[in-house]
Amino acid sequence: MEGKRKVIIDCDPGIDDSLALLLALKSSELEVKGITVVCGNVPTKQGVENTLKVLELTNSLHIPVYFGEENPLIRELVTAQDTHGEDGVGQCFFSKVQGGIVRNGAVDFIIESLGTEDKLSIIALGPLTNLAKALMRDKEVFNNLDELVSMGGSFRSHGNCSPVAEFNYWVDPHGADYVYKNLKKKVHMVGLDVTRKIVLTPNILELINRLGGEVAKYIIDITKFYVDFHWKQEGIIGCVINDPLAVAYFIDRSLCSGFSSYTEVVKDGIAMGQTIVDVEDFWKKQHNSVVLQEVDASKFMYMFLQRLFPESAEVIANIKGVI
Repeated sequence: MEGKRKVIIDCDPGIDDSLALLLALKSSELEVKGITVVCGNVPTKQGVENTLKVLELTNSLHIPVYFGEENPLIRELVTAQDTHGEDGVGQCFFSKVQGGIVRNGAVDFIIESLGTEDKLSIIALGPLTNLAKALMRDKEVFNNLDELVSMGGSFRSHGNCSPVAEFNYWVDPHGADYVYKNLKKKVHMVGLDVTRKIVLTPNILELINRLGGEVAKYIIDITKFYVDFHWKQEGIIGCVINDPLAVAYFIDRSLCSGFSSYTEVVKDGIAMGQTIVDVEDFWKKQHNSVVLQEVDASKFMYMFLQRLFPESAEVIANIKGVI
């Protein structure tokens, strides 16, 4: 696996997490060492089941999956099953996957992997509870972390679960704030300013449907519920898919641009979960984040579709006016 970037994917699948896992597992640049699951969109146990489904779909059941934290650090868990379906994947209620490697101890796995693997990165697609717990237990081992990319937060965009907060950081604001304040590497914040521009439109969904195959059917099936939710909630025809952009950005930095800044997360009150980005450097604190502000949404979508459907890559490349 020479030349591949080693990653742990920390997630809470979830429809868009599942799409992000598909992208990661179908990207030759990545060597996924393990998948750690955290509570968020769904309870941890359901998230593990949804992860196994994606691994089965991509013939990747050799990758270990780890049960992570079942509750945020301090506040009670609030899931997003109204958004993703009771099962987290659009009320599809897939059959239980037979096989796979499922283990307890996501926090232990993160710490042990950072202690033994060279140049290991983490792509965090859910609340940062697992990472906060690992940091609390062993800050020094995180000196070995190559990079942390986190789908979470927002800069100038409004929230998606409150007027000001993005869901992942709102679920566990204490965990998110702890990571930002204690990790010695800058967190790459892939927030709503950029992820909101990543939309599976009806045209793109129809293209996926016409490409056909198991992966296409899976995407169409799990996003039906998501499309209905986005229409009722935001008046969007289609659905926003946040998490795949974090994976894509990790692979290809040219997709997004942003700036370095100090960021912290509001832990309680009316603004709980909001990311306060000190863009004007009022606090004169050491920068702890790279905040993404712009994205080439079309370039992302071509990348996403060509990797999920490599046999149709040339067809996708020549399609105009759809993507």
